[in-house]
Amino acid sequence: MPTKITYYAFVNEFSSKERPGGVVRRTENDDGEYDEAFTRDLTWERTPLLYSFERGNRDSVFYEISEDEANRIVERIRRTVTGERRQSARRRRNSASARPGP
Repeated sequence: MPTKITYYAFVNEFSSKERPGGVVRRTENDDGEYDEAFTRDLTWERTPLLYSFERGNRDSVFYEISEDEANRIVERIRRTVTGERRQSARRRRNSASARPGP
């Protein structure tokens, strides 16, 4: 069986279909199937979220999307996370320089 990858966006109470909370990909091949979510660590990591949804957990709703749409969501997450990291580093530098000297 050739490898098949299907992408899903997920929406929860903090997101919308227009701006999904994240993306999950399901990989199917001769060895079986497994799911991975793109995380705030900017890596794909195994996740039980889609299996949980398929078994009735509706904390998030999943819908199939194209690979292009998945890539757009991943890039948005990258921009958000790297922007937050830059802002956090800038705040630390600013607070350190605002401290009075000895």
